Amino acid sequence: MTDFHGGLDLTQDVISYVALGDSFTEGLNDPVPDDSGAARGRFRGWADRVAEHLADRVPEVRYANLAVRGKLIRQITAEQLPRAVELHPDLVTLCAGGNDIIRPGGDPDQVAAVFEAAVARLAGTGAAVVVFTGFDTGFQPVMRHLRGKVATYNMHVRAIADQYGCAVVDLWSMRVLQDRRAWSADRLHLSSEGHRRLALRVCEVLGVAAEGDWRQPWPEELPRDWRLARQEDLHWAREYLVPWIGRRLTGRSSGDGRAPKRPNLERLR
Repeated sequence: MTDFHGGLDLTQDVISYVALGDSFTEGLNDPVPDDSGAARGRFRGWADRVAEHLADRVPEVRYANLAVRGKLIRQITAEQLPRAVELHPDLVTLCAGGNDIIRPGGDPDQVAAVFEAAVARLAGTGAAVVVFTGFDTGFQPVMRHLRGKVATYNMHVRAIADQYGCAVVDLWSMRVLQDRRAWSADRLHLSSEGHRRLALRVCEVLGVAAEGDWRQPWPEELPRDWRLARQEDLHWAREYLVPWIGRRLTGRSSGDGRAPKRPNLERLR
């Protein structure tokens, strides 16, 4: 068993796992590998990978992923939390608040108050609850100004985890994810390799044996030509930053009208 209160009993024959959150937990941008093209547009992500690692160690894993891209914390608690409580899983992962923090006027204290209410309700079910700090945005030029707000929110997350006996996955300290190769082309979501490493870190926190080392150094990379780097920056701004700003200004979300990819507890494999 893990050493946090209400820890996950890995000796069970059946373990049920529900993941809550936004695009980070939905799995953008980690495409499901499928040579036939049938899985085109579907994403895997660290939570799916954690479920797969669990399935390697436990006879039966039942898994639901209720996360939907673009969701704010109040939407997550209103739309996903009741379903998670209804499913009564053994394990819950909750990562929420990031979309609120990065918005203009996002108040980490107010976001944390909503987060705490959600954690209290989940912990009350008896499930093992895992929560996440935010990334250290100091390495991202566009997000660097948010570093103080993220740090404030992280202190709240840690205090809430202590109070309710949750495990914490500390994304802030994962320096290995500060390499550009850990991120997809949009610079907002992890790459497949970033998701793989994060899944290994979550398994480490849970005490689930998994092959691989999330700390493994990245291969040495050749210096990049500054002209190419500038072209990449311009392409990123045009393809990703401008549309993102447009959605913020018009109150739209990438998750509008989108349903969870795994709304029910279904056996994995």
